[in-house]
Amino acid sequence: MDLALRLRDAANGHLARYEPLVLLVAPLLALLAARALHAAASTVADRGLRAVLVALAMAAIKLLPGVSGYIDAEKRKVVDQLQSGGTSTKSSLRTELPSLGLSNEVINNLETLKARDVNWQGKCSGTVYIPGSECGNHFDLINKAYSMFSHTNPLHQDVFKSVAQLEAEVVQMTAALLGSKETSSGGQICGNMTSGGTESILLAVKTSRDYMRSKKGITKPEMIIAESAHSAYDKAAQYFNIKVRRVPVNKEFLADVKGFKRCINGNTIMMVGSAPGFPHGLIDPIEELGELASRYDICLHVDLCLGGFVLPFARKLGYPIPPFDFCVKGITSISTDVHKYGLAPKGTSIVLYRNHEIRKHQFVAVTEWTGGLYVSPTMAGSRPGGLIAGAWAAMMSLGLNGYMESTGHIMEVSKKIQRGIEDIPELFVIGKPDMTVVAFGSDLVDIFEVNDIMSSKGWHLNALQRPNSLHICVTLQHTGIYEEFLRDLKDSVNTVKANPGPISGGRAPIYGAAGKMPDRGMVRELLVEFMDSSC
Repeated sequence: MDLALRLRDAANGHLARYEPLVLLVAPLLALLAARALHAAASTVADRGLRAVLVALAMAAIKLLPGVSGYIDAEKRKVVDQLQSGGTSTKSSLRTELPSLGLSNEVINNLETLKARDVNWQGKCSGTVYIPGSECGNHFDLINKAYSMFSHTNPLHQDVFKSVAQLEAEVVQMTAALLGSKETSSGGQICGNMTSGGTESILLAVKTSRDYMRSKKGITKPEMIIAESAHSAYDKAAQYFNIKVRRVPVNKEFLADVKGFKRCINGNTIMMVGSAPGFPHGLIDPIEELGELASRYDICLHVDLCLGGFVLPFARKLGYPIPPFDFCVKGITSISTDVHKYGLAPKGTSIVLYRNHEIRKHQFVAVTEWTGGLYVSPTMAGSRPGGLIAGAWAAMMSLGLNGYMESTGHIMEVSKKIQRGIEDIPELFVIGKPDMTVVAFGSDLVDIFEVNDIMSSKGWHLNALQRPNSLHICVTLQHTGIYEEFLRDLKDSVNTVKANPGPISGGRAPIYGAAGKMPDRGMVRELLVEFMDSSC
């Protein structure tokens, strides 16, 4: 007790030399300094010291007289080049209603506009998954189904009971493909239809966040993704205020399980695995991620947006497909698109959950609205019943035999394309493709210049980065034209090898510069400027 009194007297004697205001302000300044230091340390930990220093340097440079204006002018030039140097369609947009209605003439106007589209048949990576032209039998079928239900809205279940049944059946048939009938799934797989893969992913992330907040009280959520995970996870993180921990892929371009484990902490709500990933068509080690999720009691979402309507059938056909569905312990949710290899109309996807307890956190219920009690299952309130009917019609018309047949065709063509690319000495295939996406790069020629030559031949491929590469997502549109693709690719490589350098109007310099630009913030600004001028 005497010691405590002596310490108190000594402290009071020491502090008596200072003004009361100083004693009041000093702790507040120390607290602010500590918070600033913590924020700086967190930023460096998240983005890396190099990225932070580059951003600070660029911010300082922009303060110099004239520099900011010069950078804005250069960005405008790049945006114009990204738009292929053409006049923006905004200049010819109709901005007011016609004084007199056009009646059936509108169909002629639509046909005129449609005629300006590029020839997409067979020469687009992904994009259109249904074979043939839009006048083909399958197109006719789903269009008729859509028109029959174009006036319906599943928001009004009491009125459109048919659409509610169609959605339930599409969800259950899809769940059965992904393990719901297996004992290891738990027998409670449930879900909803959405407008596309991005909405399915957004809902899975939002649901995981709210589920883990209810279960563990996590209020500063974090999720762990591989750098190959779809950009929709970054969108979800921005929308729902979730911190992203991005892990580099391993030497096989797969999610690095050890890297994931190092990122797990008390704020981790979920991890993401892809089957396959969009860039390279490779299936992440889902079983290992599932074990990790189970051990740490966190959510695991599997992105099957590309693979959901291929992998189950490819496995039945004997292809060596690693585990990917609800039979894997630890998976809490799956997203899969019906409008890709499910051959349904655009705007149809499904999000599935391990059980109803998890899915309940997807819903929004409002009790205090003067408009009455309100509850909604997905992000949209009103939803197009016609798309649900189109998806149901596609699945029912094809059946197991139809999907087996189409999967056989695209898997066979994918392997032929892979072998054909491997036979081109200047190119290499990235990883060991598990499905229908084949990515390739080169150490001998500029792959983006190759892409420009391919574009001049009518092909529309996807440009990738880290490493610089291209990919083709093989669909039924390619089964009769893949040999032409390989011939054009080989010819394009030879052209670039003989005449290196960008072609007039090509985008190779932009893609190349963007990949090397250390200030990723500037690249982000370019993308935003491009989008703002395009829509």
